[in-house]
Amino acid sequence: MTDLLDKFGPHMERYEAMMEVGTDALGLVNEKILSPTRGIINGKETILAGTNNYMGVTLDKTCIEAGKKALDDFGTGTTGSRIANGTYGLHRELESEIASFLDKKHAIVFSTGYVANLGMIAGVAGPKDTIYLDADSHSSIYDGCTLSGARLVRFRHNDANDLAKRLARSKGEEGGRLVVLEGIYSMFGDRAPMDDFIAVKKEFGFQLMMDEAHSFGVLGPNGRGLAEEAGVYDHADFVVGTFSKALGAIGGFGAGDHPFFDAIRYHSRPYMFTASPSPASVATAIEAVKLLKREPERRERLRENSTRLFDGFKALGLDLACDVVSPVIAVKCKDEPSTIAMWNALLDAGVYVNIALPPGTPINTCLLRCSVSAAHSFDDIDQIIDLFGRVVAGGHGLDQQG
Repeated sequence: MTDLLDKFGPHMERYEAMMEVGTDALGLVNEKILSPTRGIINGKETILAGTNNYMGVTLDKTCIEAGKKALDDFGTGTTGSRIANGTYGLHRELESEIASFLDKKHAIVFSTGYVANLGMIAGVAGPKDTIYLDADSHSSIYDGCTLSGARLVRFRHNDANDLAKRLARSKGEEGGRLVVLEGIYSMFGDRAPMDDFIAVKKEFGFQLMMDEAHSFGVLGPNGRGLAEEAGVYDHADFVVGTFSKALGAIGGFGAGDHPFFDAIRYHSRPYMFTASPSPASVATAIEAVKLLKREPERRERLRENSTRLFDGFKALGLDLACDVVSPVIAVKCKDEPSTIAMWNALLDAGVYVNIALPPGTPINTCLLRCSVSAAHSFDDIDQIIDLFGRVVAGGHGLDQQG
């Protein structure tokens, strides 16, 4: 008999090699959260530079109080899906806030950002349709395509010309055509060249879904994402995102203007058969959306912090994954063992960043990935730069650098 878990042997060997170097990078424990940018890890105060807490709202008193009140008023959970007993007034209120923030007629709330991509893609596209997606798309987008049953066509990362070629080959085929792009790609921090893609949209005609998970609340004059920043927001037929980044909560959303948009509620299995988000999480997300509306200066602070870290890393001569300033700033490393060693050295020195290794990264790249927050002080940013200079520049551990 074949053991079903035997296939994981090579992965466990990699994990064991990681554990021999130091801390478990895949199961790191935050023992206590002191602020949006500080925590206790391994018993030591640590700068948090890998949390995706872009707006720094996780400890906002208004959001926390809203969550506490929702616990008192509605209890701990909904115990049902939205089409059963799981729709509360809070869910409708959050959908209204999201639609207003995005200037869309309709919005739908999902239990996580991952489920939002599953639910929106599988709700919009079906077996007779074709989905075109960037080869570097997030796994939730790939899984949404699989769940939809639609024909899947990949095009080269951020290559509008390659998309055009593939669209040209499919002229005359039945069904609709959906193109999925991301605002900020989560590993490298790069962005889709929207003008190029919209030119292709005008030529061939398709419906466009923007996954703004890492750009919602972050980019654009109103925080609506990359499509707004690029001035092509009217061409985004559907917008998808998550609450776990800029809003500091848990959940996801889809939004759009189509008159049949609400049909997704009755045709998307991830929406129909998943318990709805807990009242406390929904309430905190509502307050976080309101906060982003009334404090647009957080986006400017995030831009300043991102530029400061980006310029500091450039000055060190680090090999950055993207040449455009973004809240996601990733440093390329030469191989897995050195990446793990440097990640541990940074953690020991007092800064937590993400470690990203193949196959979860584009083109098998090993990364030390930072995500900047509006809550970081300039002193935080400068400390991160200093530690990367001591640990990463030259590819040596802190103990070797002295």
